[in-house]
Amino acid sequence: MRRILRVDVAAGTTAFEDLPAEWTLRGGRALTSTIVSNEVDAGIDPLGPDNKIVFAPGLLSGTTAPNSGRLSVGTKSPLTGGIKEANVGGQAAMRLARLGVAAIIVEGDPGDKKWVLHISKDGARLDDGAPYWGTGNYECAAALRAAYGEKVATMQVGPAGEMGYKNSSVAVTDPEGNPARHAGRGGTGAVMGARGLKAIVADDAGTERPEAVDKERFAAARKTLVDGLKSHPVTSQGLTNYGTAILVNIINEAGALPTHNFTSGRFEGAEAISGETVHQNCEDRGGKREHACMTGCVIHCSNVYNDKDGNYVSSGVEYETIWALGANCDNDDIESIAQMDRLCDDLGLDTIEMGNTFGVAMEGGVLPWGDAARMIELFEDIRQGTELGRKLANGCVHAGAEFGVTRVPAVKGQGIPAYDPRAVKGIGVTYATSTMGADHTSGYAVATNILKVGGDVDPLASEGQCPLSNGLQQATVLFDSAGLCVFLAFAALDQPDSLAAIPELISAQYGVPFGLDQIGPYGETLLSIERDFNRRAGFTEKDDRLPAFFSTERLPPHDVIWDIPDAELDQVCGWSPVLEM
Repeated sequence: MRRILRVDVAAGTTAFEDLPAEWTLRGGRALTSTIVSNEVDAGIDPLGPDNKIVFAPGLLSGTTAPNSGRLSVGTKSPLTGGIKEANVGGQAAMRLARLGVAAIIVEGDPGDKKWVLHISKDGARLDDGAPYWGTGNYECAAALRAAYGEKVATMQVGPAGEMGYKNSSVAVTDPEGNPARHAGRGGTGAVMGARGLKAIVADDAGTERPEAVDKERFAAARKTLVDGLKSHPVTSQGLTNYGTAILVNIINEAGALPTHNFTSGRFEGAEAISGETVHQNCEDRGGKREHACMTGCVIHCSNVYNDKDGNYVSSGVEYETIWALGANCDNDDIESIAQMDRLCDDLGLDTIEMGNTFGVAMEGGVLPWGDAARMIELFEDIRQGTELGRKLANGCVHAGAEFGVTRVPAVKGQGIPAYDPRAVKGIGVTYATSTMGADHTSGYAVATNILKVGGDVDPLASEGQCPLSNGLQQATVLFDSAGLCVFLAFAALDQPDSLAAIPELISAQYGVPFGLDQIGPYGETLLSIERDFNRRAGFTEKDDRLPAFFSTERLPPHDVIWDIPDAELDQVCGWSPVLEM
């Protein structure tokens, strides 16, 4: 039976509540956003005592459904000021689901108390977290395993979250116990730190996986989806062999790789930081390609990256990180990028926001373009909480204000990811209209614009981009709520049977009707809940826009500008009443 665990950090108590029957088909993002919308006043200070943070595994987490171990972390974002769901892999979602936990709600003013939340088949309790406070994520994860057992999964904050940095993440341990998977975007770590919660430890020893109501239907749908993933070229070849960094050369060739703080779509040093280079380094140094960030993954797009001496650095070095700390900053040194990835993992920082911040700082003359050594040095300022460190650790919009830079690539306060919206206009619509701020995973139009998955919409044209993004945003809600990796969409968009298998898995697991025709309404209903929260937080149509420079500065090599009409963006945003879910 799925239950909600309510944690009061002021009283030091935990209590389980029954999941309302009407929430049977809510998990992951659908559950975090519903709870945040219902229980958090949209007008509060995100780092004040009244904010809450919610952790929810997906509807299919803990089952044998492929790639179903995603965890949603929800709150009011310190970075955007709106609703936030940050999505992460690792082992936590599976452990929580097998413990029967549908969601954890953390609330209250801890005062000076520091906590570790421990959950097992015997119940939940708050333990003293003071011994772990102040530690980096790697030291903390090792200490928690020593104290609670080698097979536990942990969700934790690093020094960035403890210090309330708005660009702080929640780290989740991977199958090897490394805190290298992050609910990165929106400052979730700062909210967890403000609740005095250093870590959550999930120990599912002695539990069973959630049992499907209709086992035969579930097994058949599972086989269909697994077969689809193993036959689609993106999920069985491209991502598997070269990881997400395969996109470096692809997006660079498309003229859409943001370079020098979004002034060009091509980076001369792309080959040196490409997926092919990462692949070869993993092979040569005893690292690992085809690494799974969570149990049950059949794509294996992560990697284990070692340094030149064969020592572990990170798992893994991903496309967004390579772009942010590489091309965006004129840095073609893959070794420094891997080192900075490790530093972000240890401190608990989002690499996308960090790369955007460095780009803004370079534009403001704070450090030279491409100076990887200086970038690495500045992480120590962040760790120590110096004045400069704080200017860098609160996001690119904050850095722009501090350094006098007005040309800041962000939407709703959140830095834009690794695809220039002038050259991939479908993803530009997603950036502008997502409830989460600039977020490529909210509706990954790159699939259709560039990779030609699910159709072919010209990335440089304005026509067709809004319907494309809108449909993908609706579908992504279901993926996030089911606990499914968004990369399953590559197969689902091209293979009707794979797409149909997803609602079939949910229907068979819970014994309730749920079909293809419900995916769109399911997504649109949750989006309306999220948009309503943002409106109550003070957002208007003006927040659903890209920065003005995208419309006035032409992007080489295609010499294009952002030209999607505002009226079309408003149609996507659906400034309409909240729908009942």
